[in-house]
Parts: sequence; structure tokens; C-alpha cells
Amino acid sequence: MSSTQSLKTSASDSEGRVQYHRTPLLSGHDAEAKRQEIADYFNATWFRYDALFETLSDDRAYYQKAIPLRHPLIFYFGHTATFFVNKLVLAGLIDQRVNPTFESMFAIGVDEMSWDDLDEAHYDWPTVREVRTYRSQVNALINRLIKTTPLTLPITWESPWWTIMMGIEHEHIHLETSSVLIRQQNLDWVQPHVDWAPCQESGEAPINDTVEIPAGKVKIGKDYDDPYYGWDNEYGEHESDIKAFRASRYLVTNQAFLEFVKAGGYQDQSLWPEEGLEWLKYTKAECPSFWVEADEGFKLRLMTEVVDMPWDWPAEVNYHEAKAFCNWLVKETGEQVRLPTEDEWYRIYDHTGVAELEQGEQSAANLHLDHAASSCPVTRHAHGDLYDVVGNVWQWTETAIYPFEKFKVHPFYDDFTMPTFDGRHNIFKGGSWVSCGNESRRSARYAFRKHFFQHAGFRYVVAEELEEQVGSNYETDKMLSEYAEFHYGDIYLDVPNFPKALADIAIAAMGDQPMGRALDIGCAVGRSSFELAKQFDHVTGIDFSARLINLGVHLQRQGVIRYSIVDEGELALYKERRLTDFSDQDTAEKIEFMQGDACNLKPHYESYNLVLAANLIDRLYEPALFLETIHERMNAGGILMITSPYTWLEEHTNKENWVGGRKVDGENVSTLDGLKAMLAPHFDLVEGPRAVPFVIRETSRKFQHTLSEATLWRFRG
Repeated sequence: MSSTQSLKTSASDSEGRVQYHRTPLLSGHDAEAKRQEIADYFNATWFRYDALFETLSDDRAYYQKAIPLRHPLIFYFGHTATFFVNKLVLAGLIDQRVNPTFESMFAIGVDEMSWDDLDEAHYDWPTVREVRTYRSQVNALINRLIKTTPLTLPITWESPWWTIMMGIEHEHIHLETSSVLIRQQNLDWVQPHVDWAPCQESGEAPINDTVEIPAGKVKIGKDYDDPYYGWDNEYGEHESDIKAFRASRYLVTNQAFLEFVKAGGYQDQSLWPEEGLEWLKYTKAECPSFWVEADEGFKLRLMTEVVDMPWDWPAEVNYHEAKAFCNWLVKETGEQVRLPTEDEWYRIYDHTGVAELEQGEQSAANLHLDHAASSCPVTRHAHGDLYDVVGNVWQWTETAIYPFEKFKVHPFYDDFTMPTFDGRHNIFKGGSWVSCGNESRRSARYAFRKHFFQHAGFRYVVAEELEEQVGSNYETDKMLSEYAEFHYGDIYLDVPNFPKALADIAIAAMGDQPMGRALDIGCAVGRSSFELAKQFDHVTGIDFSARLINLGVHLQRQGVIRYSIVDEGELALYKERRLTDFSDQDTAEKIEFMQGDACNLKPHYESYNLVLAANLIDRLYEPALFLETIHERMNAGGILMITSPYTWLEEHTNKENWVGGRKVDGENVSTLDGLKAMLAPHFDLVEGPRAVPFVIRETSRKFQHTLSEATLWRFRG
């Protein structure tokens, strides 16, 4: 069956134009009908991808890189089939591979490279015929699976059918990215195709103005039982109150961007933020990437041809160029012009009443390949008072992609979103003319590095300056991640959370004494400090390690920490912990986190009613300096709580400075003996010793189970 024949199995509109299958509802009551719907969706997508590569007229187009930052197109031709096989193996739907060599070679792309990286690796790529044969084998395999795999509705994250849907939607992503690479390929090696015909309409560009978008609440994030397929970053919860702002009526056109070019926008370095300026200097760009200079002026490179510049089409640029244009408008107008945030885009979407694109409906936007295989005039598709709220080109936002509250990583594709939570990948919204399936829905969240080119443009807003965005990096340092899990993570081996248990013991020991000030010395990443703050008026958390302290500060200020922990080998699990899981912001505000040396505390750390020294003394270079002076920091009647597993090591403490665990004059001296001797001049032992267990998780199957000995001492004053 040819790709064109398969594409024509989709529904058609009144003009006979093909309507490609929409992403299907994953719930219902008729499993066999749903099985057929998914089969149709799979095959329409599969052969649509094949048809895209029929635009390549010369095999050299498969092997010569279109741009240095990505593999050649032969990789992408094989990649989507390989993705299917690898995920089906993970899901247990198949136990034998189709072609292990291909399924290694075509597994991982290079889509996360910096703009100045070059991938010079050599690959012994197979022939186009071999890859085409491989794709046919995988297609037959998946069709067999769709026919025979037991199907229970609804299809959820846990269903093996989710993996089949994942493969289909993944191919839609590469339908788009591969079309961009073809657009960047040598024009002599590509050819027009009946299924990839561009728009033929162009006219005078409109003068852009702005439309008032009233204040309102934005609520986004999919429920985990949502009946449509989604990528992991779409799930969770996020709400925000959006102040009124103004949005440009139209996407920025080629004509409008020409004014920026003529005004010297690419030469005026003041318009380009630091990262954008570095990109500009490296590339020496003087106009948008798809513009072609000719004797009679600029032309526009489309996927398979160069056409006279359609000035009323949207300008297609990367984030850096869009941001520089906005900064130029600031100078021109004196107004606060910038790109919209993700939340503001949703506010525009809701205000204009844009509807989801459903099965059998013709798109009221240049979306889902319903109209053309290119952009079209920005005046064609009205959405309320604005145009192209969705479709035509993706729209860059100011928002670096981040996880919503209650975000979870899907176990079968744990590196889909995680690598982009680095503050370097910005979200774009709305979809382009080639955005199909999941990409066309309101909830779709895709992000690229700021220097990348997609079928992407922008609209601008006039709005207040942006607040500092919450960082979303996942901590990957092994030590920090283990501490984060130890303090804020799951319970292991039925052992209660250790920092919380210590705080509870300390608070109980206070009895009727004033709960004024507490010192958590050696606080690490801070969980005990947060627990103490629930009862004390003020808590000082001090640790020698700024790296550890910073994690507690991050949680206090931004309300969330994210980190990865080892599963097995190089495999990782991803965790998110929020302040609201165990405390609140008012409580957190009572904590002062500081870096400090327990053996040499600054004078202003004083007047404490409680001092908690958790697993500290056997890590101090001279513990006597702390133990023999800590009373100077305390109020009369205050409680000193010391816990330690007494793991004395010379790498931390010279043996002559050990409090115990050694022989003195031939006699055994325990750490408890040493504590009594050092603390006796000022303290009475009021409780303990008692064993408090804790567990350090190293991997999913390896744990350290330890007993810490706790003693509580009252300062006589």
C-alpha cells in the first residue's frame, strides 16, 4: 500500500481535502471499536511519516546533515520505528527485537545540543532500502499487536496500550522535527509532493495592534485519569491569577520583522540578552534563518521550494530573535513589550474561546495539516478578537519548562521531559500547521533550546515585568540527592523519618519551657529545622556545607525541590518534594538558614532554648570546641540534644580529639563517657541514652540501616 493510499483512508472535508485522524479518546465501552480506531490512527500516522520522506529526491539528502546539531535524516527515518520496538520491549509486549543493530543505532538523537556543539561522530548508516524494509517489518509487528493484545478500557498510564499510543504520538513529534530538517536540507535534494503542498495565498500584511486581555485565573495540568494521551509534563496541577495585559492581535509577520531587520536589529547588541548575543556572534545571523537573499529582495525557503516572500505570513524565528524584536519594540514604543508567559498564553486561549480539535471536525486554524503544508496569512484564522491563537506556527513564550505540582515521570520514557528541566528550554504553545495528534491539544507542552528553529514564531504582549521564575533543575549530585531523600523522601524498612523523629523528641523534652529560639546545628538540608519551626518562634539552621544548606533555602524560598536518586546502575528515579507536603510558608519564614562552623560559631548565635546537634559530633574536627562552649549560646534551663552513631573516623577527626570510642591510659572510653565528662560542668543528663534508627537509601535495593544514640541534657545556667 502506498503512503498516499493510506492517507486517503482518513475522513475528508466538504472540499475533499484529507482530514488526518485526531488523537483518540482512550475511554469508552466498545473495546473492539477502539482497537480499530487506534489501528487506523497508527497506520495514518505511520504512512504520513513515510510520505514526508518521499520529498527527498536524492539519497544524499538522507546522509548529509541538514544542520550540525542533529543526526542526518536517515537517523530520523529509522528512529520512530526503533522507538516503538524499544518501548514495546520495556512494556513486555514483545520479548524479541526486530533488528538489534538498528534498535541501538537509531535509539538516541542529539536534539539537546548547545548551539556551538558539533557532533562529528561517524556512523555506518544502513541504506535507505534497508531502513524502509525495517520500517515495514515494524509496521507489521505493531499491527499484529494491535489486533491481538487484550484491550481493557480506559487505557491508562499502566496499560501496555499506553506504549502503543506513546509510539504514535512520538512519530507525530518527529513528523514535525523531520519536516524542519528537510526545510534546512540542500534544496537540490528535495522535491514537491502532492501531500505536502504549501499554501498559495499571500497578500498585504496587516498593521498589528493590541487587544485587551482581562484579568483572570488560569488552571492547567491534566488529571492522571484524563481520557486523552499526554506526555508526562502535561500532568499535575498549576493555578495562577493573571493580571490584565494586552496581546498583539496577529502573530508578528515577515513584514513587521523586516522593519526590525532594516532598523539594524541584528547589529544592535543592546537588544540581545547575553545568551542571545553569544548565539548572534557565533552564527553572524543578519536575518531569519529561512529567509533567502535574492537580487530582488528576500524570498522564503519552504520545505521543498523557495517562494517570493509572503509578507503577511508569520515570521519564523528562534527565541533569541523573537526576544530581540520585543526589546526593539520597547525602544520604539516606550511600552513594556515582551513575549507572553505560558500562563498568559492559556489566558488568551480561554478568553478567545478557542475549542479543542475533535475527531471529524475541520480545524478552524492552520493546524493538523488540515489546510496546507506551510504557514498561511496571519489574517486567515480569527479566534475571537485575535488571530492564530493556535496553529500556523508555534509561539515562543518566556517560560522555561518546569514540572507542575504532582508531576510524575512515566517509567517507560523517563528522559522525555527530564533533560529539559534545566532552565534552558523554553515552552512554545499553540502548534503549527504540521502539529498533529497530541501536539494540537490545549494541554500540549513542548520546549526547545532557545537557539533551535522549528515552525515557530511569536506574538508579543504589553504586560508587567516578569517575576523571577522558579528554578526546575533536578539535583543529580549523589550526596545531595541522598540527603534530600533522607530528609524529605519516602519511608524505608518501616523506619520513621529521622530528622522529624528527632524534632519530635526534642519538642517533647521541652515540656512547659518557653519555645522561643532553637538552634539546629548540623542541619544538613533542613528537615528538622522545618519541624522545629512548627513550635518554636525562631529556628536557626546551621551547617558547614553551603551545598547542603542551599537545598533547604531553595525549599524555603521556592516551595519545591527536585532531585534524582539511583534506581540501579545508571538508571534513575525522579522525585519532587514540596513544602506544603509537611509544612507551610508561614512556618518556613521562621527559619534562618546559615553556613557556619560548629567549632567556631559567631557571637550573635545565642539565647537558644533548644540546641539540636544531630549526627554531628563525630564529624567535627575538634568536637570539644563545640561541646565545651555550647552552653554559652543557651538560656538557663535550655535543652541540648545530641545524637550520633559514634562513627569515629580519622578522616574527619584526629584520634586524639575523639570524644570516645578509644582507649585512654589503657582503659576503654565510650563516647557517652566522654560526653558526660565534657558536659558535666554545665549540663545534667535528663534523658537517654536511647537508640533512634535511621535508613539511608543508596539504590532501590541497597540501604544503610543505622542506630543513632540520643541523649538530652539540661543547661543549669
